[in-house]
Parts: sequence; C-alpha cells; structure tokens
Amino acid sequence: MDNNKLNRREFLKTSAQMAGIMAFGGLISQQAFAETAKGFKTESLTLNNGIQMPMLGLGILNIKDLKECQRVIEDALEVGYRLFDTAQSYANEAGVGAAIKATGIKREEIFITTKLFKDYATEDKVKAAFDESCKKLQVDYVDLFLIHQPINDLYGAWRAMSLLYKQKRIRAIGVCNFYADRLVDFCMNNEIIPAVNQCACNPFRQELELQKQCEEYRVAYEAFSPFAQGKNGIFSNKTLQEIAKKHNKSVAQVILRWLIERKIVAIPKTTQKERMRENLNIFDFKLDSHDKAQIASLETGNVGLNHRDPAVIKWLNERKIGESLATSGKK
Repeated sequence: MDNNKLNRREFLKTSAQMAGIMAFGGLISQQAFAETAKGFKTESLTLNNGIQMPMLGLGILNIKDLKECQRVIEDALEVGYRLFDTAQSYANEAGVGAAIKATGIKREEIFITTKLFKDYATEDKVKAAFDESCKKLQVDYVDLFLIHQPINDLYGAWRAMSLLYKQKRIRAIGVCNFYADRLVDFCMNNEIIPAVNQCACNPFRQELELQKQCEEYRVAYEAFSPFAQGKNGIFSNKTLQEIAKKHNKSVAQVILRWLIERKIVAIPKTTQKERMRENLNIFDFKLDSHDKAQIASLETGNVGLNHRDPAVIKWLNERKIGESLATSGKK
C-alpha cells in the first residue's frame, strides 16, 4: 500500500472530530448543521421517523471496479462525505464496505443507502437479499433501504422490508423512481409510509408536482442525476453560468444549492476528489428569488427514463445485476 493511502487512512482514523455529521436519533427543527473533518459546513434533513439524513452525499452508479470504488469512497470520506448511495444492482457494495472498514470511521457517523434489486422484490426474497447486502457492506444494519424500481411485487417486498425495519436492521425504508400517482397509492395502502423517494431532479426536470406530493405525505425527496448526467449542455447553459458567476461559484454548485434550498437531498456522482470538494462546498451562499425564477425557466419536462413507458418497464424487468442504468438516461 502506498504512503498516500496510509496517510489518508491514518488521518481518517484519528480525526474523529466529525461530531457526527449528524445527530443520529435526535429530533431537531427542520435542518441541522455540522462541520466535516475538512471544515465544510453541511446540513441534514429530519426524516418522517425522526432520524436525520445528510442533504448532500455521493452516488456511485457504474463504479464497478471494486478497488476503484474503495478508492473513491475513501477519498470522499477524507473530504467529508458521510452519505453514500449504492445498490444491489450496481455490483459495488463490497467496495463501499471495504473502504469503511479500511478507514476505521465509526459506523454511526456514516449514512449508507442501498437498494433492492427487482429480482428480489418479493416478500420471500427480501431478507436473504438484504443479508447479502449487509455482508458485502460489512455492516449489521443499513441506514436507508429502498425499492429500486416500481416493478415486481412491491407490496410484498414492502411488507418484508417493514419487518426488517421493525427489527431495527434498517433505520429507514423508502422507494425509488416512484412518480406522484404511484407514491400516493403506496402511502395510502401501507402501514409504514416511505421515508424517502429517490427520483431524478435537475434544472431540466424539476418535478414540482412530485415534490408537492412528497411533502403532503412527509416523504423526503432525494435527487439522483442532479446534473442531468452532463447532457443537453447543462454545464454550458448560459443562465446557469450567469448565476454561477454572480455568486463566484460553479454551475454544479449552483444546481446543488438550488436543490438544497428546495429541501431536496442530492447525491451527485464523481470519482474526482476536487469535484467532491467543489460539490460539498455549497453551504456558504444562497440563491435569491431572481436566481430561482431563472432556473425555473429551464424546465423541459420529463427527460430520461420514463417509468410509464411499457418498453422501459420491459427493459427493467429483463435487466441483470451490473448492467448499466446510465445508458440513454437510465437510472
């Protein structure tokens, strides 16, 4: 192992003044503030069951090489990230687990999200699949467990997930890619309401109606693809560039700040440490009403994967673990 890795891990092990990027288990008003190991001020959101979740985390979609995944997570931990979003279908849970074990950071300081793959979305298969995820992650519990796609036996899977939640093996359960109509039905017909609904959200796909329904049912909105996967010229968009220049920030920082001010959790993906720092450094400025009005004008509608498209549903049901979800806007 090279000296850089040793120094980084030693820093992480001895720098336990994270004061827990979150005050786990304690209710606070709407948001909490904490200082990361590198001095970035961060915020957290209180979920509908009282636990707190960082408002900014790291997505690791399509980082399939486990050594590379471990390196990325270790870099992110050093920078100050404590929320990590993986999935059974990403085939990289083991890389996350290896990084957390190597750095020695206390488990309670890290918020781990993983997602249930569609093959296991039945009442009788959830527990075994969850146990396998915990084994790969090298943890006894998961902070957030999501149904990844709105397919297969959703209600049966939810009953099994609810049992694991009651057994305190999961701190919160939720869903992913649920549109407003499906979310409302799900909330009205289950004992436990999802704590989180993870869906795409970015300046081109603003999902105002979905957020409205999330708020009505006290479901936190978590945004994947906040940068629209870099497509449609989002980083060269003149409106966003003007706002970024005004605040002496980057376009990426403006987008993330816009989401945070909407009380939407964001999980941008990057493998570069400098980008990690840049993305985390968004809690020292605010957008004004003019900025927000300009961003609102960028809405283009539902771009990317459409979960009401029969062809998409067929593709999702045929998809195998490790198969890319990023192709053609898929998540």
